Order: sequence, then C-alpha cells, then structure tokens
Amino acid sequence: MARTTPIHHVGTFLIFAAAVLLLITTITAPVVKDFAMLKVTLTNSSAARHSSVTFGTFGHCVLDVAPAATDQDSCSGRSIGYSPMKIMEDIDHADYNTASVNTADALTRVQILHPIACAIAFIAFFFSIGAGICGSVLASMTAVLAWIITLVVLITDFVSWGIVKDHVNKDGSGSHAAFGTGMWTELGAMVALFFGAFLVFCSCCGARRRSNRGMNGSVGEKPAYAGTGRRRRFWQRKY
Repeated sequence: MARTTPIHHVGTFLIFAAAVLLLITTITAPVVKDFAMLKVTLTNSSAARHSSVTFGTFGHCVLDVAPAATDQDSCSGRSIGYSPMKIMEDIDHADYNTASVNTADALTRVQILHPIACAIAFIAFFFSIGAGICGSVLASMTAVLAWIITLVVLITDFVSWGIVKDHVNKDGSGSHAAFGTGMWTELGAMVALFFGAFLVFCSCCGARRRSNRGMNGSVGEKPAYAGTGRRRRFWQRKY
C-alpha cells in the first residue's frame, strides 16, 4: 500500500463525515420521528405539549398532540414523494394555491437522491482508504459525483421546503415552520464532500509527482565503473 499523507487523511475523514451527515438526512421522519427536513410547531402547543409536525425524506410524523395523558405520536408510511402542503391544509385548515402545492409535491420526489448520494459517498470513502494513486483517483471522482448529486438535491430541498415554510408562516394559523436537522446536515455534507474530494485529488497529484521524481532520479544516475589502474609499459608486463 502506498504511503499516505496528512492531506489524504483529512480528505478521507471529510468524505466519511459527509456520508454520515447524508445518512442522518436520509433517516429523517418517518424513520426517526424527531429528525426533520422541516419542522412545523403547531398552534395547539402548550407547556404540557409541544405539538409539531416533522417532515422528512420519505414521509412525516405528527408529534406530541393532545390529550396530555396519552402518547398520540403518529407517522405516515414511507413513500417516494408526498404532499406536505396538503397535510398542513388539513391540520391548520388553510387554503394554499394549487401551483405551490403541486410544485412542493413534485420536488419532494427528488429526495430519493438522499440515500443515493449517501451510498456513493460511502463508496468514495472506501476507495480513499485504499490509498495509492489509483485509489485516490477513484475516491476523488466518486466523491465529486456524490457532491454533484448532493448539490442538486440540496437546491431542490431548499426550494420545496422553502415554499412550504413560507406558506405555513404566512397563512395566519399561528403555526411556525423552520428548517430541521436534515437540511443542515445535508448542507454540511455538501461542503464536506467538496473539500474532501479536493484534498484527496491533491494528495493523488502529490503522490504522482513524487513517483515521477523518483523515476527521474534513478534514470539520471550514471553507473559506477571500477577504477582502472596505471597501465604498464610493454616491457613491464609478464607473459
């Protein structure tokens, strides 16, 4: 295995951290009900109850609703794409415009890229562990692919959940929406993947230059010849 540099180790760690952050984004509600892409605090929250709705990658959960003596948490089934604004219309009895509802619904389907980006980031991490020039090249290329996918889904997430957030906060119901843990871990993963891919690629280039210098040094060395003694005159030679 080729000798690795501190830059390579830092890049490998950043890629691994990005994969873990994307995993957190992937397991938002309904997988883990308290993790959310968007969290809506409902108007019926009180000192005893903190009623809220958590929207995640594959569904949503309604948490901590009355009555106080019972546990009324409930989560939806898992699906690719769903209707967050229609859910809030039913809860807050609000009326949102059809264009916004349809746009948000369509963009939630793009969240299927969360687990895909997560898997590719883990693959990039395993490639980077292999070190060597070949492993570093594969790791950096795979990390770049994961970064592109993460960037695309991050943009669509901010657009879709931004639409929902804006409508909930302005519908007059009193409910308050804010971006949840999943959004910020996704943003962190995008940044970590960018720098991780860059550092691993730099370590690959550095290893290549060191290898070339070693080869050039070997080629440039002149072979050593045994020294020749003083030549004897013909009359001094023994036959």
